Amino acid sequence: MNDVALTIIGLLAQEPRQTGPEFGKASPFGLLIVALLLIATFLLVWSMNRHLRKLPKSFDEPDEGADDGESSRDPKG
Repeated sequence: MNDVALTIIGLLAQEPRQTGPEFGKASPFGLLIVALLLIATFLLVWSMNRHLRKLPKSFDEPDEGADDGESSRDPKG
């Protein structure tokens, strides 16, 4: 356990090796994309919940004609 912790600490303490002029330039663009995806996901879930609230509790038809043996659906189609 101690060896694993020392290895992790050693890796975290190392200096970054790729520090050229192009290093890290994609980070702001990537952050923007992630933020836009999170906003889009939030809006989709919000819209889905609004639509789900409009649905009836059950799609089953009421059994008013069940006593007669009649069905409320047309047997031909």
